[in-house]
Amino acid sequence: MRFVWAVLAFVLAAVLIGTGIAQRTIFLGPKDVTAELSVKSPQAYTVIDSAVLRAHPGEQTLVAHGDGTIFVAQARTADLEAWLSDMSYNRITLAKDGTTTTAKLVEPTAKSEAGTDMQRDPAGSDLWLDSFADKNSLVDRMQVPEGVSVLLASDGKAEAPSDVALKWPLDTATPWAGPLMVAGGVFLLLGLVLYVLAIRHSRRGRGPRRKAPPPLPVTEPIDVADRAAIDSAPDVAAAPAPAPAPDAAGAQPETDPASSQDGAVRERRATGSKRRRALLLIPAVGVTAALLSGCTPDIWPHPAASPTPTPTETQAVEAGQQAPAVTEAQAARILESISGTLADADKNLDVAKAETRLEGSALEARKTAYAVRKSVADFALPATIPADKVKILVPQAYDSWPRTVLMLVEHGSNEKVAPLIMTMTQPDPWSNYKISDVAEMQASAKLPNMAPAWLGAKLTPPDSPFLVVAPDELASEFANVIDQGDKSEFYDKFDKSALAFAKSVQDSRATVLQALKDKSADTTSSLSFAASVGAGKPISMSSIDSGAIVAVTVDDSQTIKPTSADASIKNVDTNGTVVNAPAKALTGVDESKTGFVSVYGMQLFFAVPAQGSDAKITLLAASQQLQSVTEIK
Repeated sequence: MRFVWAVLAFVLAAVLIGTGIAQRTIFLGPKDVTAELSVKSPQAYTVIDSAVLRAHPGEQTLVAHGDGTIFVAQARTADLEAWLSDMSYNRITLAKDGTTTTAKLVEPTAKSEAGTDMQRDPAGSDLWLDSFADKNSLVDRMQVPEGVSVLLASDGKAEAPSDVALKWPLDTATPWAGPLMVAGGVFLLLGLVLYVLAIRHSRRGRGPRRKAPPPLPVTEPIDVADRAAIDSAPDVAAAPAPAPAPDAAGAQPETDPASSQDGAVRERRATGSKRRRALLLIPAVGVTAALLSGCTPDIWPHPAASPTPTPTETQAVEAGQQAPAVTEAQAARILESISGTLADADKNLDVAKAETRLEGSALEARKTAYAVRKSVADFALPATIPADKVKILVPQAYDSWPRTVLMLVEHGSNEKVAPLIMTMTQPDPWSNYKISDVAEMQASAKLPNMAPAWLGAKLTPPDSPFLVVAPDELASEFANVIDQGDKSEFYDKFDKSALAFAKSVQDSRATVLQALKDKSADTTSSLSFAASVGAGKPISMSSIDSGAIVAVTVDDSQTIKPTSADASIKNVDTNGTVVNAPAKALTGVDESKTGFVSVYGMQLFFAVPAQGSDAKITLLAASQQLQSVTEIK
């Protein structure tokens, strides 16, 4: 019966292990579903619609093959349509039945001056949420959310790749394969144990048996006398045999070798039997280990995952809220590009390259610094733009253009260098972001509560009546404070940090006047100062408490003129020594009979409270650079 149970255990083990293996082999379905995206008439650009990308759940894998550069970018569908509004392109959309895709040719709405379709290289655009490029073939794994489409192109001139496929992963988990194979291994082990026990029992049942004793001789009557003699004789058989005495040398006599060998044989047989039983267990353990080696977590059942609680949003999304201009990853990529471009421009004093990423006061300051630096090697350049960390990101929530972004950027872990706050603007879908205002944060400054990056903030209108000072009036009022100090009618509107900065400007003016007196030049020349509104328009980003961060530019002009017809303002003295290197480098003249005007641009960021608040206007960041030196005509 033991053999029967062993056979049943083997059969059951084979069924369980075979079923587990079959689930991972012949019964295992495909790992992914593939859609071939064909285009009948290739164009320079192909748009894969968001609905196509999300036709199946899971991440999307885009596989493209072609000749030359293959470029893939992700962007909001509306942004892609705007970028391609003057182009001819193919658009792949999802068919009504939801199973096939179609190609749709979109005619261009604009032509170049030569009358041909316009060409534009998509690489390097700040509009993309993410982008990849490779040669001849490209495999891109994406997790595209709703409302995001994909642009497929080459360099804007060559045709976009037409050999394109999309893949989505399928669930190939077999949670019962592992338990089935483990159970099969257990039954295999049990069968081996039963088989060993059955063999052992069978061998014991067929072992040698004792033979029956021979027939006893016929008994005869014993004489009484002989019986008495036998009874009186000593019992020799019952007495124990005397132990063999040692010989004369004291050595013990040898025992019977046959009896000792028989005991050793019995011991070896018992040990060998144990080893054989242990060896019979090795195949079962080895088979089970071999079946489970290399197994993935997909072969085991998983407990139902409890939903992860999501944090409650502190800022509610308003109805009709528009999307933020950039995402955090997008902003980090843009900042890295700006930082690299300006670092190269600073190294080579390349104004043209700086113009690709700067505008307004920020650009004028660098252009002036580059011009002076070519003549004055130690002239300081404006602060470098770090690409280390975006500490605070406030994008404008706006679907159209121009779009504005406010960022607070730190210089890595270096706490000795003040963080920079900056604003950058994208004028249209085809242009990249340019920095217009940048300044160093004040030591004690603290930004007001701003909207999170995923929500974005609105721009406050320049003439907004909902702030204590309208953004387009802020620069003129602070300029008045700089010129008149505590006599200004706007003096009490600003906090201590703003008033301290205004005082520092007044002190620097006094230092220049004193230097003129020390040279006894005040008798032959006059020096005057005036603060005024800079050329740049104010940028105002609203805060959660209905206030705003406002970036403005204030120009501090320094005018020096001769007071007599015989006098002149010299940049180079009679000994040939340059006494005013920036003026000499920017004007190219050694002296002037009419004088010079030097303009220092101050880029300022203020926290302006809402109308009705008791809080004062706080200076958050300030930066001052030489903007220009011109000769008075």
